[in-house]
Amino acid sequence: MDAPLLGASERPIRIVVLGDSLSAGLGLAAEQAFPARLAQALQQRGTAVDMVNAGVSGDTASDGAARLDWSVPGGTDAVILELGANDALRGINPALTRAALEKILRRLAERRILVLLAGMRAPPNLGTAYVEAFDAVFPELASRFDALFYPFFLDGVASNRALNQPDGVHPTAAGVDVIVARMLPKVEELVARVRARGS
Repeated sequence: MDAPLLGASERPIRIVVLGDSLSAGLGLAAEQAFPARLAQALQQRGTAVDMVNAGVSGDTASDGAARLDWSVPGGTDAVILELGANDALRGINPALTRAALEKILRRLAERRILVLLAGMRAPPNLGTAYVEAFDAVFPELASRFDALFYPFFLDGVASNRALNQPDGVHPTAAGVDVIVARMLPKVEELVARVRARGS
């Protein structure tokens, strides 16, 4: 089926994916990384996007906050915020993760950039108290900043050996496609918010 034709007035929407190795596409070809596959899925559905991969392997939420303004250039319409996995893997105090994500969300709000916040979940081996504190950060911040929220970036992929690389952490190309398919409705909602603001 051919993609629907774009209206003449519909300029491409610039979306920056601000994240870590899960966005950067560690172990994958550039065209297999989440931002590239998401852009392709949107374009196949008739949405013109300028998708920027601002994923940096190893970044914590604090690292993302430190590079926010140069990673999210002027003219950005929306950000998909995917940070926190490295915080959990390193057992960083959830209060620090919360403060960093809050700083990012506040700054993006000041810049009038819409946000889709992708949640992350802590590994169960860190203990119940840590897991509960960490996992609660994402829905609470999404609610406070009126950001769209996708509860778990790795939903449908985490712990599935067939969809992960040998390290058991990073998705394969097939795993990325599962993430894209599951997140696509929320991303289209983000696009709709951008369009509504511009009309």
